[in-house]
Amino acid sequence: MSKNKKLIIANWKLNPNSLKEAKKLFSDIKKTASKTSKIQTVICPPFVYINELNKMYSGHRIEIGAQNVFWENKGKYTGEISPSALKSVGAKYVIVGHSEARALGESNADVNKKVNIVLKTGLKVVLCIGESKRDSQALYLKFLKEELESALSDVPKNHLKNLIITYEPIWAIGKTADDAVSPHQMYEMYIFIKKILTELYGKFSASNVPIIYGGSAEPGNVEELLTQGEVDGFLVGHASLEAQQFNEILKITNSF
Repeated sequence: MSKNKKLIIANWKLNPNSLKEAKKLFSDIKKTASKTSKIQTVICPPFVYINELNKMYSGHRIEIGAQNVFWENKGKYTGEISPSALKSVGAKYVIVGHSEARALGESNADVNKKVNIVLKTGLKVVLCIGESKRDSQALYLKFLKEELESALSDVPKNHLKNLIITYEPIWAIGKTADDAVSPHQMYEMYIFIKKILTELYGKFSASNVPIIYGGSAEPGNVEELLTQGEVDGFLVGHASLEAQQFNEILKITNSF
């Protein structure tokens, strides 16, 4: 992905319920995404659709990603998916540490193992961090710092080129644009995350890591978040399941 391009990632979660519907949604998005020269669009469907959707587009403006991964490339792990298997069917990105995975029991140590193996396999990591609520003492900043530092433990500087940080405040996920983070709050988080990355890897390396926003990103708030929040893109949940809404986000972002 070009450093100047914005990154828009669609997280379809457990949707849709059939390959036919998945292909229809992908086709509807492709009509717009294939024409947006200033954006790298990434579609992250359920595992079972990755291979088929990857066959439907041969250009570079749309890439396919996975919503999760396991921390080993081989072994006796029934039901898990390895980074190498994902790579073999065309996945280029992997979401790691999403709040919904953490809510199901994924620990900081699990996230760290996944981040390391995915980067070693040559895939891009979309690392999610986010607090469940904010407090007046700003203890949530300590929580976020621990999430980020633990996730990046043992990650070498030369792997940062394949790292994307997603700030997804859990209190804003799955709601409306009115409930999302404000542009001012996002800008503060952008500076905070860059500061931590700078402490870990130095200013130059930190400056090249994209920071995107997830948590009710919709057509109604993306422009403000882009212009005032300094975000490098979005991880889009429910709005990515409606082609018209998602395409509107692409068009707005592509205008900058």
